[in-house]
Amino acid sequence: MLKPLLGAATLALGLSGPAMTQDQITIASDWGTVTATLADNPAAAALWKMLPVTLPMRDHLRQEKTGTLPTSLPDYPRQRDFATGTLGLWSGRDFVIYYTDGAVPGPGIIPLGQVTGDVSIFDRPGDVTVELTQAE
Repeated sequence: MLKPLLGAATLALGLSGPAMTQDQITIASDWGTVTATLADNPAAAALWKMLPVTLPMRDHLRQEKTGTLPTSLPDYPRQRDFATGTLGLWSGRDFVIYYTDGAVPGPGIIPLGQVTGDVSIFDRPGDVTVELTQAE
């Protein structure tokens, strides 16, 4: 009886994916602005300390925008699947905003956070420059 209740509580609280901190960032561009909640891991914490940062980003495979961070973030366990709005790290410096669901080849991405706004603003071909800042 208790096990089904715990499973439902876990899903309801959103604890089935990477744990999220209360740290929120703003991702602003000429196409619009969204907010994201950072994951609770050393790579996301290092990203938080790096802010503010401006990144030129390019479209990749019509599923994501990618840009190069000024310095590498710490390694952390990776995952291959991602959901719409996932923020990830492909290599030590390759920051990714996914605007569709999907999967990547090994070794996968380090989850950095989840966009809480309408990430579809990035679902268009072409390059965009984004500014990542700590949300107020």
